[in-house]
Amino acid sequence: MSKKKEKPYSVLAIGPHPDDIEYGCAGTLRKFALKGHHVYLMVMTQGDMGGDAAVRKKEQLASAKSLGIKEVFWGGYLDTQVPLDKEIITKIENVMKKVKPTFVFVNHREDTHQDHRNVAVATASATRYAKNLLYYEVPTTENFSPHVYVDIEKFLDKKVASLKAHRSQVKKTNIKGLDIVHGATSNATFRGIQSRVRSAEAFVPSRLLFNI
Repeated sequence: MSKKKEKPYSVLAIGPHPDDIEYGCAGTLRKFALKGHHVYLMVMTQGDMGGDAAVRKKEQLASAKSLGIKEVFWGGYLDTQVPLDKEIITKIENVMKKVKPTFVFVNHREDTHQDHRNVAVATASATRYAKNLLYYEVPTTENFSPHVYVDIEKFLDKKVASLKAHRSQVKKTNIKGLDIVHGATSNATFRGIQSRVRSAEAFVPSRLLFNI
């Protein structure tokens, strides 16, 4: 008897600004995409406080293409002004209804940036009936204690390429001589050591359905 082909997953990654998602989970998303799963992004702003909004949107779309993303949804908010209200929750819910994700990824709740905090809390409300919700980390994340790891050794180059697609942002860090790629690859090594592999991405699960 032939084995029944399993239906592809739908995966939704949500981020406040262009390049947040790539830093947190680009390797994981690329693995999903290469296995035939449908991967979507929802980016709440175009990052206008960090550069020209049109340029950053173009960079985000180029990055998404390199990862095999099916579609990018935009929240339409101004950078640094993402609210926490019914409207943003409804926007996320509408995307949820459209893509019906099996897995949802969003930045961790504890963060020094107000946009990050508000997006994470709004996502938790909007995805309250979702089976799998996992938080990823970004450079401004605080108090991040992961319990779930994904081996991205063979996909680290794809993660790096997706970050480099955000050309206007690569050098914009608060540490002289250290760009965002160095930060991301160092973090991948550290999380890999924690999980006993060479390179990994780490997640804090709000819910994780372990289905055997």
